[in-house]
Amino acid sequence: MQKARKPIDIKISTVVAISAILHETDPAALDQALRDMTGGVSDFFEDEFAVIDIGALDTAGAGIDWAALVTLFKRYRLNAVAVRNAPEELHAEIAAQGLSIDGGAPRPQQQEAETAVAAEEAPKPAAAPAAAAAAAPVQAAPVAPAASFAPAAATMIIDTPVRAGQRIYARGADLVIMAAVNNGAEIIADGSIHVYAPLRGRALAGASGNTGARIFAASLEAELVSIAGVYRTFENGHPPELAQKQVQVRLTGDRIDVLPINTSK
Repeated sequence: MQKARKPIDIKISTVVAISAILHETDPAALDQALRDMTGGVSDFFEDEFAVIDIGALDTAGAGIDWAALVTLFKRYRLNAVAVRNAPEELHAEIAAQGLSIDGGAPRPQQQEAETAVAAEEAPKPAAAPAAAAAAAPVQAAPVAPAASFAPAAATMIIDTPVRAGQRIYARGADLVIMAAVNNGAEIIADGSIHVYAPLRGRALAGASGNTGARIFAASLEAELVSIAGVYRTFENGHPPELAQKQVQVRLTGDRIDVLPINTSK
């Protein structure tokens, strides 16, 4: 007797989305910026999911025409699915457009405040008893500071070639690939990317905003590289002095630099 098939299965799935950080709310200005960014290429974004980040807006998102924004994104083949860093008073109008609320990462100021609070709440060392202090030598040897060890970063290792149309995402981890990444493939990591073979296709490191992430490749032949959402394409070819050579890709301010792997700069 054949087992009845369930109408639906729910499984954990990884979805990668572009982060669209708004600095303007004017639809015309956003349209022009996207037109300049894509250079008129109709499939530049290839129906990617997009998370709209309004944390950089001084107005905290006030006055945004969400329906117009979603429509504008669709025109450029970006599918808006969520809004990040939205104040609570905007949640209802965002949800009315079918968008989810994404809390996003803590702001730097918030992280500093949390660190300060943690330091203030840390227990202070107990004072030595008076008798022990009296018995101590006049000149005590300096005490070496306790060593602090950061936990090792997680790493995903891929031993096989990454084929065209294949997407690999190392969530919360570095990505190490021991074989070639082919044209039409996409590799993504929240940390750094290491490819010990020719790197073609698209490579996106620091996908969750880690500006210190890097991309290392034994041979640079990529279509696109990105660090923390800042990207660089190679329609006009790779730098001749670095093409098909060992390189590192890193973010300097708002600029993607491609450098020799052993550079001291």
